[in-house]
Amino acid sequence: MLASYAPLICYPNICRIAKVRSTEQSVYHLNRRIINMTKGRIHSLESFGTVDGPGTRYVVFVQGCPMRCMYCHNPDTWAMTGGEEMDPEYIFEQYQHNEAFYKNGGGITVTGGEPLMQVDFLIDLFTICKEHGVHTCIDSSGIAYRPENKEFIAKLDKLMELTDLVMLDIKHIDPEMHKKITGQPNDGILAFAEYLSEKGVDTWIRHVIVPNLTDDDKYLYDLGYFIGGLKTLKALDALPYHTMGKPKYEKLGIEYPLGDTPPMEKKDLVAKKQVILDGIKARRADDGKKAE
Repeated sequence: MLASYAPLICYPNICRIAKVRSTEQSVYHLNRRIINMTKGRIHSLESFGTVDGPGTRYVVFVQGCPMRCMYCHNPDTWAMTGGEEMDPEYIFEQYQHNEAFYKNGGGITVTGGEPLMQVDFLIDLFTICKEHGVHTCIDSSGIAYRPENKEFIAKLDKLMELTDLVMLDIKHIDPEMHKKITGQPNDGILAFAEYLSEKGVDTWIRHVIVPNLTDDDKYLYDLGYFIGGLKTLKALDALPYHTMGKPKYEKLGIEYPLGDTPPMEKKDLVAKKQVILDGIKARRADDGKKAE
């Protein structure tokens, strides 16, 4: 049985903030320490997210993503040069305006775009969050993970110490299908999942099920078998494909890759999720036998 998340308490504000918006970095005063903070390139902010992690979430959508998923519903977050630069402390101030609503086990989720393209910003934002006891979550595709980049890994290690939950969206388990769907390989993404497991970071796996694209039972079972080996797997979100993002493509003048592909029916979604769960159970059974 995959465990649910226990509620956390958001502690009251104990800091004073000084904004420096004319420079690359801002200055954050906390408990008499002065910390230089990196601005984030932000697409938008959402006050009451209900599908972005446990509880009610304050959701930060970062700008920029190297993936080009065929069913992406946020193509307006792709460009690396768009969005608005924001200070971490400004974002946390916005969270505090409604923090009473997040005390149901909620917190702050950073999504996108691809959050891990802005690791320095995430470290600074989550440092503030943890000073205040706020639950932190990253919703990522894992595409930025590069184990050969030692500087990046050092920063990622630091970030994971500040991160309560990673929601990892695995687009497809098969390498060739993944390239077809996203334009990118999946070896680094799967390696990132294993990295989270080794680091002890709680992980929710998300998988969008698209009719005739990501709904093949063999691959769904293989996905389950892979994630069944993750020691920190806490939940599986099998998400139904929808077409709500199509108007954004029209507005941006981009052809919608999936054309008239219909949304995933709920009854079919339940059956497809069960295939993934069967893979998870099989992997855990096999691992249990090996440990005997």
